[in-house]
Amino acid sequence: MSAGTPAPSRVTPVIEVRSIDYVPPRERHGKVWHQGPFWFTGNFVLATMVTGFIGPALGLGVGWSVLASTLGALFGTLFMCFHANQGPTMGMPQMIQSRAQWGSRGAIFPFLAVVFVYIGFNVFDVILATDGLGTVLPAPNAVWYPILIAISVLIAVVGYDLMMVVQRWLTYLLIIVFGILTIRAVVTLNLGATIPHGGGFIGTAFLTQFAAAAGYQISYAVYVSDYSRYLPENTRPSRVIWWTYLGAAGSAVWLMSLGSMLGSALPTPDAVASVRQIGNDMLGGFGTFTVIVSAIALVTIMSVNAYGAMLTSASAIDAFRPVKPTVRLRVVGIVVISVVVFVVALAIPASYLGSFNNFVLLMLYFLVPWTAVNLVDYYFVRHGHYAILEIFSPRGMYGRWAWRGLVAYFAGLATMVPFISLTFYAGPGAQALGGADISFAVGLAVAGGLYYLFSRGLDLRAEQEAIARSRAALTADAAS
Repeated sequence: MSAGTPAPSRVTPVIEVRSIDYVPPRERHGKVWHQGPFWFTGNFVLATMVTGFIGPALGLGVGWSVLASTLGALFGTLFMCFHANQGPTMGMPQMIQSRAQWGSRGAIFPFLAVVFVYIGFNVFDVILATDGLGTVLPAPNAVWYPILIAISVLIAVVGYDLMMVVQRWLTYLLIIVFGILTIRAVVTLNLGATIPHGGGFIGTAFLTQFAAAAGYQISYAVYVSDYSRYLPENTRPSRVIWWTYLGAAGSAVWLMSLGSMLGSALPTPDAVASVRQIGNDMLGGFGTFTVIVSAIALVTIMSVNAYGAMLTSASAIDAFRPVKPTVRLRVVGIVVISVVVFVVALAIPASYLGSFNNFVLLMLYFLVPWTAVNLVDYYFVRHGHYAILEIFSPRGMYGRWAWRGLVAYFAGLATMVPFISLTFYAGPGAQALGGADISFAVGLAVAGGLYYLFSRGLDLRAEQEAIARSRAALTADAAS
């Protein structure tokens, strides 16, 4: 596969033509501040609110739940926003960059975990969106699911520019609507009423809420540079990082905290029913309107997830059988992913809060060692310098199976297992800590630390010529 295929155009087409290939300088466009509202809306969905229910469900007081959600979201978003800086520099999708650390075929392991994340999120999103719209237009799931999925497919097929516009304008509406709703919740809810003795500090519950919030945010790291790769190459890194962090962390802290308040005040917290109840109590129909707006936001993030899943899946296939990055590839990939989402959504049980908790934690387990290795390589080993054309070559200088990344990744996963705490499994380390889950900290330290140690003997000087050749070829291609 050629990094410069298809041929670039000076006029931005209505339907995006790029997929897993390199975006040349002449096609770079957009404003860096748009990353803020894009990720604000991308994270401002009811699934984010559900994450905040976890602490109160475990008996954690509302204040502690809000604090744990806030700290977890702020921590997890750090990894996400530093990945965003890779987009303008490298001009390619997030996950295909992983070939430099794992090899063209070795990267299949994090790729599989990432596709699972995308599909899982879209399953929960379509369920929540259907619950929301069903309050106004009741219909069987088999009716709503394909309609909502089809809309998300259409947005994803048109691609990057449409998603950026939709997310940006939804931000303004969401801030107004949920700002009113949040004020109402703070003023009227009897916080802590449903928790025995008003709740209090419980160490294990605090860590569980923290880990869930952090894992939720880290899950976005797997595609964040997919939406910054069109920015000009000379975009200041600090601005990319800041705007991404501001948008993603701001919406996460807001909605997770609101979720913790609802979970502390309502006997049976439910994202859709709770929002509708609070809004309608204030003004007839306002709660229903808020739910509809939330459902629309869920559909737009479904398009983002489908787009990312297509890129990751195509990158995985390309490692074993070269694919041509055409519009047809994008459309087919998005549709296939969406069909899988539809099938899984129909099969999942109606009561899913416990499953959602386990799902978020599982995402954290699989993605922590990936983000550690990828960021260490980019910022501390290769310092952002890569031979782009070699990444696209299955037999390039980065190899098919790169032992440094593979060993560090699986070692990070293995060392996390004793500290995992789920409803169906608790490792010996977690049991010794009273059920507290600190696996994310262990995985980050082990995977990142090992990769850095392994890379100390890496001869980066041998890469310089390949980097220079790649840059010259890409420059010549852009000028032609």
